[in-house]
Amino acid sequence: MGPHPAVAAIRLAVRRVLHDLLTEHHTNTTLHAPAHALPGAPSDTGAPPVHTPPTAVPPAAVPVEVRRGSSARPRAARTGAAAHERPLVLVACSGGADSMALASALAFEAPKLGVRAGGITVDHGLQPGSDLRAEEVALRLRELGLDPVESVAVTVGRGGGPEAAARDARYAALDAALERHGATAVLLGHTRDDQAETVLLGLARGSGIRSLSGMAAVSGADGRYRRPFLQLDRQTARKACMVQSLPVWDDPHNADPAYTRSRLRHEGLPALEKALGKGVVEALARTAQLSRDDADALDTWARQAEASVRDAAGLLECAKLYALPPAVRRRILRRAAIEAGAPAGSLFARHIEEIDRLITGWRGQGAINLPGRVVAQRQGGRLVIRQG
Repeated sequence: MGPHPAVAAIRLAVRRVLHDLLTEHHTNTTLHAPAHALPGAPSDTGAPPVHTPPTAVPPAAVPVEVRRGSSARPRAARTGAAAHERPLVLVACSGGADSMALASALAFEAPKLGVRAGGITVDHGLQPGSDLRAEEVALRLRELGLDPVESVAVTVGRGGGPEAAARDARYAALDAALERHGATAVLLGHTRDDQAETVLLGLARGSGIRSLSGMAAVSGADGRYRRPFLQLDRQTARKACMVQSLPVWDDPHNADPAYTRSRLRHEGLPALEKALGKGVVEALARTAQLSRDDADALDTWARQAEASVRDAAGLLECAKLYALPPAVRRRILRRAAIEAGAPAGSLFARHIEEIDRLITGWRGQGAINLPGRVVAQRQGGRLVIRQG
């Protein structure tokens, strides 16, 4: 008799991601290996070449434990020296149902595929006893057989609000752990429900199609973050924990109406489902994927078009910008503002619309002040964006 359907679903999702990571790891290993070490290369001994199947998992090396506080070579430096190590994949685990289900699936699937599996839990220090809870989560990860496992404490700032500040601190800790251990990727437990909430939050901000695309299945530098559960709902993850008798911790912040996402989860989405019927979450997640495909295509178009709207001195020509579709033109303007020094996180749709009016509604208006002390102004048929 096979596993419970919920357990089978989470394991399949993780297995697919691990297969992708192994394929990428094998490709990178082949690209960085010396010519004499490549499969099929002639040997110095005159022996016939050994042909390794393209899908074979690289042979295991002696595992090296890197403890917190010790130095570890950055990933880039490890590429050649550790080319034949089994790849290490970490799971970010808060102790909640989503991430515990993810950790259990990784612990089950990784050994079968020759992948090393570890875990990290981040203590944000926002609740009494959070340090003890983080240690409990780390213990559970070790009991699952994950190694290495870390509990890392962070200091949460105030920039952008409490939710954004906590997220920034968490990702900084995950980035550091990935580099410290030389890991290939970090798995995140975001579900289809989280995706639906992210789409609605983006819709409320009115930030355009990119904000409606939600979270990517692969994101971060070098594709380091992977989200296997974006096609699975939250209840599947919780059910998988229950049938495996995995203890889970429900963060009280997730039910605190002081947080926007919490209000959306417990009030907004239920109201939408009551008004529109079941299937809202699935529809929003599908909208995210369609929006992402469209946004990626428009970004590519904008990159290709940018060279054609600059003069010999590299300045943007207003007449040529005017001829472009608005969605393409505004992407070029945003890229130009960021390149001039405007922080991407502080550059909103209203800023781009103001710059756009210098192109489409020119009435002799003055310069536009942007975040990061950047100024945009029209001069002699050219759009000049620079530090003010």
